Amino acid sequence: MSRILITSALPYINGIKHLGNLVGSQLPADLYARYVRARGHEVMFICATDEHGTPAELAAAKAGEPVEAYCARMHKEQSELAKGFRLSFDHYGRSSSERNRRLTQHFAGKLAENGYIEEVTEKQVFSKADDRFLPDRYIEGTCPNCGYERARGDQCENCTKQLDPTDLINPRSAISGSTDLEVRETKHLYLRQSLLKDKIDAWIDSQTGWPILTTSIAKKWLHDGDGLQDRGITRDLKWGVPVRRGCQPWPGMEDKVFYVWFDAPIEYIAATAEWADAHDLPDTAWHRWWRTDKGAEDVRYVQFMGKDNVPFHTLSFPATIMGSEEPWKLVDYIKSFNYLNYDGGQFSTSQGRGVFMDDALALLPADYWRWWLLSHAPENADSEFTWENFQQSVNKDLADVLGNFVSRITKFCRSKFGEALPEGGETGERAQELIEELETRTRAYEAHMEAMEIRKAATELRAIWVAGNEYLQSAAPWSVFKEDPESAAAITRLGLNLVRLYAILSEPFIPDAAATMLDAMKAEDRTWPGPIAEALTALPAGHAFETPEVLFAKIADEDREEWQMRFAGVRA
Repeated sequence: MSRILITSALPYINGIKHLGNLVGSQLPADLYARYVRARGHEVMFICATDEHGTPAELAAAKAGEPVEAYCARMHKEQSELAKGFRLSFDHYGRSSSERNRRLTQHFAGKLAENGYIEEVTEKQVFSKADDRFLPDRYIEGTCPNCGYERARGDQCENCTKQLDPTDLINPRSAISGSTDLEVRETKHLYLRQSLLKDKIDAWIDSQTGWPILTTSIAKKWLHDGDGLQDRGITRDLKWGVPVRRGCQPWPGMEDKVFYVWFDAPIEYIAATAEWADAHDLPDTAWHRWWRTDKGAEDVRYVQFMGKDNVPFHTLSFPATIMGSEEPWKLVDYIKSFNYLNYDGGQFSTSQGRGVFMDDALALLPADYWRWWLLSHAPENADSEFTWENFQQSVNKDLADVLGNFVSRITKFCRSKFGEALPEGGETGERAQELIEELETRTRAYEAHMEAMEIRKAATELRAIWVAGNEYLQSAAPWSVFKEDPESAAAITRLGLNLVRLYAILSEPFIPDAAATMLDAMKAEDRTWPGPIAEALTALPAGHAFETPEVLFAKIADEDREEWQMRFAGVRA
């Protein structure tokens, strides 16, 4: 048994997240966490709300709430939605926690002590209308790289290029919309990433198994143009982690906070400490997950994120850890994703476009969304959500293949043998062929899950479901029963064991349906299957079961058309 640390990119606190956010980090992280738990590994699955910086301040102002109250409310809402989608976090923290405040200040102090922070007098945009400096995300304008007209002052969400506010064409205040801006001098702290470039480059080169998307983005930032640049880690804001050097004040920085992209990744560590606090464990219990001098050298650390977060997790956060010169755990594998687009356009939190997590759960149970999103995960290229494709996938994969199989075999058994696995008979050659196919496919499914090849895993899982349907159709126990009831009993017994097997294999993708299937089969042993021949005899003759309700209802054309019209515009 191994210990596996899993972190998902932190969702911003500024509103409910859309399905593109969900499939870009939290949902695939949950899939992997559920799988490795099922294989017997010790897992720590961590996430948190990212609560500092401009998005929080702007959203709170729009809502007419103090920023602290707004963040507390939205953390609760996001936590509930995460539970609704069955995201199995061991802890869902908050970057505004006291633990993160202290750790962020600790890292800053260590970086300064080791010569990796310098004070820089720089020019920043000042809005006369707002009477304040405008940190990066308070400024919008046209991206000089791709021409996107709503680029932010820190990064263009269209092409992912990292920007400075002064790079933008036709900049304007995101607060007031004013273009009456001027550049003034202000002093900030910079993380001297350039001094760590060679070390980071060598570390990335050593990660031979990383996805191409991850390494290509990291290498582009390291080597294109002027290479890895020093980066400001403070901002002229009130809401955030106050700038301190460990426990000591930082002269000249009294009215500043740390940049959200400096403190947010540190919350991965802080949230693990919060987990220990929540379980009344010793203060250092979390060290075994994060300190390589306390046992974390044996931990496999996996991160999940969208491609826009890759530069900060391959460069800036590692620079923070390396520059501290302390024995903190570095990530072993970064699973990154492209974008999920929406029905001919883009999902957008800022523009309220697309299906959001609360809307989705109000329409259909979580498993419907989980299956479609994971089976269409944007791993190697951007993918697109369309209502037609969603309807087709739910109706064919979930209702016609898996749901239909469970319904047919349980109802047939109940009608002919009662609600207990029937005795007698031999299954024959067809069953042996099925066992051999499922053995091959299950091991392939496991290999794809281990490699975090999500779409391939979904394809293999569906093929496993199809194999059972084809066997049942070919073996036709309803026809055999007329001439040979014992053979029909053996086929039926195998089919009911398939329900248990399918539930266990499917649980990472569709946990609610899996639980319904296992409960219906009254399966006490829910461990991951070894040899398939053994798994298909786990429920013996005489074992009682229940006939479950319809697992998956089909989506009607009129419902799909109504939803397509309802979500065609901008979310209120």
